[in-house]
Parts: sequence; structure tokens; C-alpha cells
Amino acid sequence: MSALIAITPLAIVFLLLVIWQWSAKRTMPIGLVVTVLLAMFYWHVEPVTIAAASIEGLIIAGKVLYIVFGALLLLFVLVHSGVVSTIRNAFTQISPDPRIQVIIIAWAFGAFIEGASGFGTPAAVAGPLLVVLGFPPLAAVMCALIIQSTPVSFGAAGTPILIGVHDGLAGQAIVDAYIATQDHIGSLDELVFLIGGKVALIHAGIGFVIPLFVVTLLTRFFGTNRSWREGFEVWKFALFAGLTFVVPYAVFANLLGPEFPSLIGGLVALIATTTAAKRGLFQPEKVWRFPDKADWLANWKASEPVHEVAGDKKAIPIWKACLPYALIGFLLVITRLPELPFKSFLAGFKLSIPTILNTNINASINFLYLPGSIFILVALICLPLYRMSKPEVFAAVKSTARAFKNAAVVLIFAVPMVRIFIQSDINSAGLASMPIELAQTIASFSGQAWPIFSAPIGALGAFIAGSNTISNLTFSLFQFGVGIKTGLSPLLIVALQAIGGAAGNMICIHNIVAASATCGLSGQEGNLIRKTIIPTTYYLLMAAIIAALFVI
Repeated sequence: MSALIAITPLAIVFLLLVIWQWSAKRTMPIGLVVTVLLAMFYWHVEPVTIAAASIEGLIIAGKVLYIVFGALLLLFVLVHSGVVSTIRNAFTQISPDPRIQVIIIAWAFGAFIEGASGFGTPAAVAGPLLVVLGFPPLAAVMCALIIQSTPVSFGAAGTPILIGVHDGLAGQAIVDAYIATQDHIGSLDELVFLIGGKVALIHAGIGFVIPLFVVTLLTRFFGTNRSWREGFEVWKFALFAGLTFVVPYAVFANLLGPEFPSLIGGLVALIATTTAAKRGLFQPEKVWRFPDKADWLANWKASEPVHEVAGDKKAIPIWKACLPYALIGFLLVITRLPELPFKSFLAGFKLSIPTILNTNINASINFLYLPGSIFILVALICLPLYRMSKPEVFAAVKSTARAFKNAAVVLIFAVPMVRIFIQSDINSAGLASMPIELAQTIASFSGQAWPIFSAPIGALGAFIAGSNTISNLTFSLFQFGVGIKTGLSPLLIVALQAIGGAAGNMICIHNIVAASATCGLSGQEGNLIRKTIIPTTYYLLMAAIIAALFVI
């Protein structure tokens, strides 16, 4: 009964968004109200705890919106400064085919940015760049979301593993007892290292075809002919891009640990795919194009369109036009690597709230460390770099504000709903939190078949929380315990949890709203989920098959 009640808010959100095709603006307030009512009257969560969880959610929403604002500001500075045509020409010289462009930008460059920063930053960078290249905003968001899968487990220098899994298992008697029985594992750090290695190997076996998913979905939903076949025409380049990422990704995860797989894999893939595209390797003879803009469907377009302006005709060198993206990559890397001093310096500027409303719920804010600060800094550098006039600057700020407000309205309801859902373990009914009640019910019926459900539970956590790291923090210990009780490998079970948590990012409302906002899109959340659920389903099915093979 608890599981059925716990799933009610998620079922309502899914029904309204995906089936009835409501916008997130209308759906998320209803989801929040239902979650509050269930927390109060079934879980017996005190109103002060609900209020504290809501405040925590608003603080997290503020962090996400800060990233969105920075990404939007940079996008519209580039538009109104007049560098759009130069950037478009630069990528056209690499390849005029949008299928090749999307693999280089979304998959390779996006994976590199994910490895450096994580937390939705790749979509905030890759999505707007695709829009600048002439992609329909809906297509750009879809592609940016799909690559939020394989690289995510090692995003932000390994945060989902080093914090999500590590802290989720730290200080637990069942974990310490298991380590004591293993001759080849001497500590929790070694255990997490081994889990990370398994995560990378399984991801590699699943994720190398994700670039092919990106291009086939692109041509099926946004091509003149609505054809899957036109996407498969670039299968050689797509698989080449997939392998050039996952091979170094898996190798470095098992040799060096969780910090570098996505970062190094993304860099290798970026160099390899750009070089191959320039030389015309692995590409079809015929160039594929989007339909003319006059033929685009209304829901493909942005509410705040990225259009060419008068300044778009400025003569700007290619290196100068692409410099903002190089700066973003460079700054994200040097401020995220623990070996360099910048991370600890920026992390020191943190405002912590240890007890919100005198509860055990806490929150912290560190705007200097958030990627939004880097986006804003680069945007400010662009003002003198491109000699922007005051009217151009004001136009960029005005466009940013108009696009920003849509994301703000949704996230101030969506994130508090998520935090109440997760913090519902603070109750007087003697129940676990809503997500744990769901997971425990599934585990009670699964037995030895649990590996089939491990990844979907991780995806559920990411769908709810909007973060692979939070999903791992929430479910890693639970998954480890199920592995011990069923006699299965707890390392494999936790690895599947992390893989599912990465896959769930593709359908997470939190990510969809943020990514949509950076491309000036709103009200298409359900439409996007109906598209991204295709690769998500593939990912979870493949994880289940691989898990079954390991268990057998």
C-alpha cells in the first residue's frame, strides 16, 4: 500500500505530462500539492519538515536557475554580438551535415563538458550551440538530453561515484563487514574503485551506440522524410564516435579511477571525430538537411527565438568566434580538478544553512563554484571581445530575461516536490522515504531477479531527483543490502544502480526544463520525454540483459 501511494505523485506527473501533454508549468504545481498531502496525511511528516524540504528545494532550484541564466546570457550575447554566422560557417567547414555536427557537439564535446562539470552543464552548452547552427530548438534539446547518459556516471570529475556511491555506503556496518571478508578489498575507497570499474565496462557495452540513437531520432522526428534510415546512413561515423569515447573511458576508469573517464574519453572523442569529419572519413556521400524553417512545426520553435541580427554580418575570425566555448571548457577543467588549487579556493566561498527551520534538513550555496559563474564570466569577456554596443548588450539581456522566466516558474514547483518526496523519511508513521518504500516493495518480489530491477531503480532516483549523484546517495546502501541478502554480487548491484541513475537523466523533468530554457523552449516537456524515453528504455533493457548474463 505504501508503495502504491508513494508512486501516485510520479504517476500523476507522467500522466499529465506525457499522456495528456500538459506543460510542466501546469503539471508541477499539481504534483507538488499531491506530494505535500501524501507526506502530511500518510507519512505523517510534520508541516515544519515539509516547509524545510520546500526551502531546500527552492535553494536547489536557485542553483539550477543560476546555471540556466548564465547559459542563456552567453547564448544571447553571442547572438546579438554577431558571431552566429561565423560559428555556423566554422562547423559547416568541418561538416555541412547536421548528423555529423550533432555527434561532434552533443556527444563528444558534451561528454567532455560533462566530465569537467556535470550537473546539466553539457545541455546548457551543447543545446544552444546546436540552435546557433540552425537546429530546431526542440531537436537541439532532445539531442542534448540523450547524451546525458553514458558520460554522466563520471561527470564532474567522478562526483556520482566518489560522492554518490562512496558517501551512500560510508560508515555502514553491512559494508564494513563485507569488506572484512574480501581478501582483495582493503577499504571502502578500494571497493568504490572496483564499482567504478564495473560501471564503466557496462556503460561501454551499452553506450557506444548512443550517437547512433541521437542521429536516428533526429532524422525520424525532424527530417523532411521522417526517416530512421537517413539516420542509419551515418552508422559508421556514429559507431566510430561511440567507440572513441567508451574505449578510453573504460580503460581510464579501471586504471586511474572515477575522476577522469568522461573527461579524457570526451577529449579523445572530440579530437577523433573532428579530425575524421574534416577528412571526410566514415561519412555518406549525400548531405542530410533539416526542412526549410517555413516548414518547421510550431512546437519545434523557441518561444524566444535565436535569430540573426544586423550584427551577424560582422567579420569575425573563426578562432575569435569559437573562443567562448574554448574558455568554458578550459575554465571548467581547471576549476574542477582536485589536483589544482582553484577548486578548493572557490569551494571556500560557501554559504551553509545547517538546520533549515531547526530541522535536520540542510542546504548550502556556492555561486562562485557553480558553472553559471563561468558562463557569466565568459559572457562578460565577450562584450569587449566583440566590441558590443550598448543597444546590443541591452538586447542580449532582454532576450535572456524573457527566456529565463519560463524555467523559473516550473522549477520553483518541481524541485520542492522532489525534496519533499526524498525527505519524507523524517516522519512519525515509521515508514521509509517514498522512494525507498517503492524500492523495498519491488525487492520483496524480485529475489534472484533483482539485477533486472537495479538499473530501473537508479533511473527512478534520477527521474525524481534530477541527479545521478542524489540517486546514488539515496539508493546505494539499499542496493548493496539487497545484493548481500540475495547472495548476488553487491558490487555489481551498486554498479547497475549507478548506470540506471545515469540513464534516468534523459527523462528527468528537472533536466528537461533546464535544457529547454537554455534553448528558449517551453511547454514541450512531455513531448521531449516521449522521445528520450526511447533511448532510456534501450539503456535499461541492455543493463538488465548484461546483469542477467553476469548473474548466470
